Amino acid sequence: MTKTVAIYAFILISLIALQVNHSFADVSQSQRPEVEHLLEFVETTECQFERNGKKYGGEKASKHIKRKYKHFRDEITTTEEFIEYSATFSTRSGKPYLVYCSDNDPIKSSVWLLEELAQFREQSS
Repeated sequence: MTKTVAIYAFILISLIALQVNHSFADVSQSQRPEVEHLLEFVETTECQFERNGKKYGGEKASKHIKRKYKHFRDEITTTEEFIEYSATFSTRSGKPYLVYCSDNDPIKSSVWLLEELAQFREQSS
């Protein structure tokens, strides 16, 4: 019986250690509002988001970025890394994401989001 308890204790401690380790990854508490703002910015945009040759509205683009954010969360520690890992290029094709606003030429999503991040930071300070 003691051996069984020891095995269960080891498994429990291992699971807790994995959970604690996982919770350390992600942007800092102070940068979370930036990430949330950028996700809302994408979701509510009138612009079209191009990914692998197909254009999507803001809501679908935001859902895709959220999925990538969840996938890469362990590697993301800053808002800039959030943009880089979640909203810059296709991990399948390597092609950059493009954003089409009005009749303007498309711009890379990384440029578009970094500009919005700079404006958000300026307004927040």
